[in-house]
Amino acid sequence: MPLTIHWEAVEADPRFQQLHRDKNRFLWRMMLFALIFYFLLLICTAYFQHTLNIKIWGVINIGLLFALAQFVVAWVIAAIYAKRANSEFDARAKALVDDALNIKGVV
Repeated sequence: MPLTIHWEAVEADPRFQQLHRDKNRFLWRMMLFALIFYFLLLICTAYFQHTLNIKIWGVINIGLLFALAQFVVAWVIAAIYAKRANSEFDARAKALVDDALNIKGVV
């Protein structure tokens, strides 16, 4: 008879709930930062064009650097998430998976 896991018991496990809260909190913070950074560019292009038009070097101005920074921020956020997931979230999830058959409620 194949072993089945009682997923409601796994979901009710305090370790799972804490992992879910921590991961959710982390992701919401990263998303909020990314959204603010993105909309700041739109707001600046609408209301602060004179600031974005300041030349830095040749044809390169603050607006162009800010727009290119959007890509850098996206990659940095992805790297931060990958590092945190590999070092913390995955290890905690693996502990839950390894113990899933021992969590009470297994059928």
